[in-house]
Amino acid sequence: MTPQTATPAYRRLSVEERRRQLLDAALTLFAHRAPEDVSLDDVAEAAGVSRPLVYRYFPGGKQQLYEAALGSAADELRQCFDEPRTGSPLARLTRALTRYLTFVDEHDTGFAALLRGGSVVETSRTTAIVDGVRRAAAEHILSHLGATEPGPRLRMTIRMWITAVEAASLIWLDEDKQPPAGELRDWLVDQFVATLSVTAARDEQTAALVGTLTRDGRD
Repeated sequence: MTPQTATPAYRRLSVEERRRQLLDAALTLFAHRAPEDVSLDDVAEAAGVSRPLVYRYFPGGKQQLYEAALGSAADELRQCFDEPRTGSPLARLTRALTRYLTFVDEHDTGFAALLRGGSVVETSRTTAIVDGVRRAAAEHILSHLGATEPGPRLRMTIRMWITAVEAASLIWLDEDKQPPAGELRDWLVDQFVATLSVTAARDEQTAALVGTLTRDGRD
């Protein structure tokens, strides 16, 4: 007799593994479609499961699933700015922006829908998740600058720049991702220094930081 080919053993997913599978499927869909254009049937099909199974893990339906997927994406975005303390602050910022723009590139439609708002699934909770990413990014940047007690002008400047990065990312998507991501990244780093330089004329704390950035460069 010819020996039969062994069939891989079926492995039942744990609760956490199944939830992760559903979130990954939802994130992939939300990355390329506006949230209102994604249904639970779409998520079930993408994950290779039944609609009732999706409801079992997310009894709140699409809204709960969207908020969970958004929270997962927010965690990934926060990690973009959680940069190891090697190299100069500008070198770290450059690496962080590389990861950030890679995320924008891979989640283009969903990223645009998220930041532009107006989605039928947008709530105060989803808005808070997005704002939490902005605040976390600002705290990471201030930490890398060594600003343990940032004054209001410095803090405002950093948050203004983060808003500018978001706006530039949306315009970049509208412009068919031109200029190339690397060029956009370097341009945003230049704008970071320029924006701080404007504030430095009115704030001694920021002026001291600009002097440090200028000495250290991007190495």
